[in-house]
Amino acid sequence: MKILAIIPARGGSKGVPGKNIKLLGDKPLIAHSILQALESKLITKTIVSTDYQEIANVALHYNANVPFIRPQQLANDTASSIDVVMHAIAFLENNGEFFDAVCLLQPTAPFREKGFIDKAISSFINSNSDALVSVLAVPHELNPHWVFKSNEDGLLKIATGEKEIIKRRQDLPKAFYRDGSIYLTKIETIKKGSFYGNSLSYIESNPSMYVNIDTIEDWNKAQQLLPTILSQI
Repeated sequence: MKILAIIPARGGSKGVPGKNIKLLGDKPLIAHSILQALESKLITKTIVSTDYQEIANVALHYNANVPFIRPQQLANDTASSIDVVMHAIAFLENNGEFFDAVCLLQPTAPFREKGFIDKAISSFINSNSDALVSVLAVPHELNPHWVFKSNEDGLLKIATGEKEIIKRRQDLPKAFYRDGSIYLTKIETIKKGSFYGNSLSYIESNPSMYVNIDTIEDWNKAQQLLPTILSQI
């Protein structure tokens, strides 16, 4: 299977200005994901999709491909990830490059265990699912079977629609949330406008490595985690 890794990185970050090229440890944030992609034995090609020439220059320095500068209409706050990915696919196909699936690696989730990308790709291929996402377990106290929502009368009801709450923690079904580290999707599914398709498999990330950088507080957490992360990879 030919896998295209896409690392999206626009220049207009507001939560942490310039975060994609801001130094996290001894290298820019985006470089962490680029180097992990280039270490993969199963990724066919790694590209960075950006609207910002300085980000492109950093990506090229770390040996990623930057085949285009992303159009401005795909670089604002309302641009969706699926549109960014579809643009990249269309650009490459118009230039004679075709792939079977996309591996989306968000630079804002810079910490992945060594070999985790290839483990995810292997699981994706073996599952024959439309897509795979990396996830973390939902803490039991936030399990949707224990979460309430308000109805039209301002009264609470169980979010899952059940009449009776599950009383024992041990009886709760497992629940997961996307951690933003890896999205793998077949090209044919993306062209239908979806990252998930009709069959979605998953791989669990290492919770001790979790950070998704959107705010200064997230950035500070990443800096605090970095020494521990470096000792594990």
